[in-house]
Amino acid sequence: MHPRHTAEPGRHWDGTPTTRRPLRSLRVAADSPSRLLRTAQPAPCRACGNRTDWYTSPHGRPIGLHPQELPSAAVPAACRWHVASGVAYPSHDGSAWCRIPHTPLCPADNAPKPLTPRLNELRRRLALRTRRLLDTGAFTPVAESEPTSQAAVCRPARPVVQILYGCYLATCPIDAIQCVAQTRRRHRCTNSVLDPDDPSGIWRLMATTARHGQLALTARDMAVYDLTHLPYDTQIRWRTQRCTTHAAAPAAADLTLTAWEPFDPLLHHAHIHHRLPDTARRTGRTNSRTCPARPARGQA
Repeated sequence: MHPRHTAEPGRHWDGTPTTRRPLRSLRVAADSPSRLLRTAQPAPCRACGNRTDWYTSPHGRPIGLHPQELPSAAVPAACRWHVASGVAYPSHDGSAWCRIPHTPLCPADNAPKPLTPRLNELRRRLALRTRRLLDTGAFTPVAESEPTSQAAVCRPARPVVQILYGCYLATCPIDAIQCVAQTRRRHRCTNSVLDPDDPSGIWRLMATTARHGQLALTARDMAVYDLTHLPYDTQIRWRTQRCTTHAAAPAAADLTLTAWEPFDPLLHHAHIHHRLPDTARRTGRTNSRTCPARPARGQA
């Protein structure tokens, strides 16, 4: 027998709105540090299915926040966040309300520390909503799996890309990175950032270096898709994840976060590959530090 659940006013039991709001014209302010349209950022958590609002942190990393504000007195100081001009900051702005990350409230994970009674009650309600989503078949948890086949190893599923002398970890292969700009029909652009008519990067083998204060790694060189030899405008186009068409239209807003995550060799060691992709060796676009060429058929 399921426990009784009272839906919020104007929403169904699963949190979705009862009425569909009419579309309205949106635009990004010229002085906003974020190019994201906020109406496009809510997404269900992949572990529990509850709604999460995604924002950009000051360090460029995406952060998922609980969609509702909570009283600051009920949230520990280390978990208080506030949003200003579309950017989430890990601090308290002095008001009586604050935001909290979804991670401490996610019922699929263990609570990192003892929570306040208000947060425990909120976590319990999210767990009940997850159970209802699972029982009705409206949600299926997504489990991440590492590639094991040889073909996946030769074509990194999450490659390391060097842009403006900084290393980033992509969420998909190079040729699958999609433009994040909004089209005139209010849809996401379907063009790829990799343009055959535009200069592209080169796969290289670079040293795996740890950050300041971390222990040195004993791993060999790693495969990196290097873009530092390209013009500055082209590297900015890759960093903002835009196609050649929308790179010339800075007024177009972004519909989703970019696929770049600052690369950390200790956190992302599972995505380090010590050989170049097959496409790089066949085209010969490598430098002197690449691995030796594949022998021809019939040769050892």
